[in-house]
Amino acid sequence: MYTHNQDTQSTMTPAHALQVLKDGNSRFVNNLKYNRNLLQQVNETRDGQWPFAIVLSCIDSRTSAELIFDQGLGDIFSVRVAGNIVNEDILGSMEFACKVAGSKLIVVLGHTKCGAVKGACDHVEMGNLTALLSKLRPAVEAETTTTRERNSGNGDFVENVAMINVHRSVEAILERSHILHEMFNKGEIGICGAMYNVETGIVEFQDELVIEKKDTNAELVVV
Repeated sequence: MYTHNQDTQSTMTPAHALQVLKDGNSRFVNNLKYNRNLLQQVNETRDGQWPFAIVLSCIDSRTSAELIFDQGLGDIFSVRVAGNIVNEDILGSMEFACKVAGSKLIVVLGHTKCGAVKGACDHVEMGNLTALLSKLRPAVEAETTTTRERNSGNGDFVENVAMINVHRSVEAILERSHILHEMFNKGEIGICGAMYNVETGIVEFQDELVIEKKDTNAELVVV
């Protein structure tokens, strides 16, 4: 398996980048991972890196983006924080990845049975975690289909909140970063949300959130 270089990155479209991740997850689920020479990739990336995507995911030990998308050294940027929330530091990291380093796709990756989401559902307060979980509260409040047992004991409620949180994070990235919003409007990058199932290993991309600008007059469209 080749290591991405400036040529392969520059010719990749957002839609192609998305397909690469989908194909990688399919290999992961079917235990058909590419046989990479990681030490060779260390050598091939020593003078630079050309990742084609940046993935924002949770710190959950089961959700390593490189593993579940079957990617090697230098292939993707990985940003991890509990609850895959968006803040100024993460936005800055995404701006670096896309504007400076040339990545073509942003993925916000939530997951099932998320501990941070459960904590927000239960109104947990503990040290610095309190401020972090407060960023998930809008997703909890936005889940209006559940009228009873709105807590971590209700699995459906938790998963609904997790998906809403992914959706809100996608929107927040474009709303809070003029750099990424401009790149998106020019069709230079795409952005999408996805959910990882910790029981099956499958990533389900939220098609309604798979967004790419097709032309200067287009609205947000499904790829």
